[in-house]
Amino acid sequence: MNAVWKLFLIFLKIGFLSIGGGYAIIPLIQEQVVENNGWISRKMFTDIITVSQMTPGPLAVNTSTFVGLQIGGITGALAATMGCILCGVILSLILYRFFQTHQNSVYVSEVLNGLKSASLGMIISAACTVILLALYGESRPEADYLTLNLTALMIFLTVLFALRKWKLNPVAVMLASGMAGLVFYT
Repeated sequence: MNAVWKLFLIFLKIGFLSIGGGYAIIPLIQEQVVENNGWISRKMFTDIITVSQMTPGPLAVNTSTFVGLQIGGITGALAATMGCILCGVILSLILYRFFQTHQNSVYVSEVLNGLKSASLGMIISAACTVILLALYGESRPEADYLTLNLTALMIFLTVLFALRKWKLNPVAVMLASGMAGLVFYT
C-alpha cells in the first residue's frame, strides 16, 4: 500500500477516535507515526507539535498536515488532513441531528458528562507526553529519569514563573522561549 493511502487511513482512524480535540489525540498520532510506522523521529514529532501550536487553526489538523507533509509531501499533507477531518465532519452532522431530537434526555446528558471525563484524561495524557519529550527526550513513562534535561527544565520553570507572576502575553513568551531554545540548543 502506498504511503499516501496509508496516511489517509491512519489519520481517518485517528480522526474517528479524536474525542477531546487536538491535545487529546497527540499520543495517538505519535503512536502511529513514530512508534508503529517509524516514519518520523520523536524529535521531529516534537518539532511538528511546536510548529502546529504556533500556526493558526486546530492543533489536530495542523499536526496532521505537517506530519503528512513530512512523510508524503503535498499529497501526504492533503491525505492526512482529509483523513483527520472527514470523520469529525460526518460525526458532527450525525450528532447534531441526534441531539436535536434528544435534547431533553437525561441519559444523553449523562453520556456527555462521561465523555468530558474521558477527554480530560486524554488531554492529561497528551500533556504528560509533551513534558516527557521536552524534559527527557522520551515519551514513555519508562524514560531514564537520570537523563533529565536541566536546561529545558530551567526554561520551563522560568517561563511558568514569568507567566504566573506578570501575566505576560503568551505570544511574547513563546518567542522568548524559542530564542532561549536557539541559544541553548544550537
